[in-house]
Amino acid sequence: MLAAVSQMMQRDLTQRLMSLVAILAVCGIVVSSTSLQHHYAKSKTAYCDIGETFNCDIVNRSEYSSILGIPVALIGMLGYAALAGLATLYRERRETPAILFAGAAAGLAFALYLTYIEGHVLGVWCILCLSSLALIATMTILSGLIWWRGRNR
Repeated sequence: MLAAVSQMMQRDLTQRLMSLVAILAVCGIVVSSTSLQHHYAKSKTAYCDIGETFNCDIVNRSEYSSILGIPVALIGMLGYAALAGLATLYRERRETPAILFAGAAAGLAFALYLTYIEGHVLGVWCILCLSSLALIATMTILSGLIWWRGRNR
């Protein structure tokens, strides 16, 4: 009986962690969609133009803001949507924790690459991009915890 209660509590914690990942993914979609809007905007925006150090317009309109003509922000939106789908619609599947962790880790690697470009190539930071980095880093940690807990059962 005690083992059944413990297993139920572990399952509940995993479901809560999945829900938290899904909420963070929705936040990532919002941040990425705002960044995409900045990518296509024609006029200068004051949204995150904070001196010489922070300027989303410079980052979102640079040559590094697209890959093969696809805006990086759109790639982010699609990635976050995929992670949200895994954490909600496919959360009960046995392979989901591993796929969720791999997807979040890939997103984190991409975000770290883009952050390197911001700091060392462009020399300017984007608050939206740094927010996205914080979201995907947190999602990677949480999905890694979900995966680790699942494989140790």
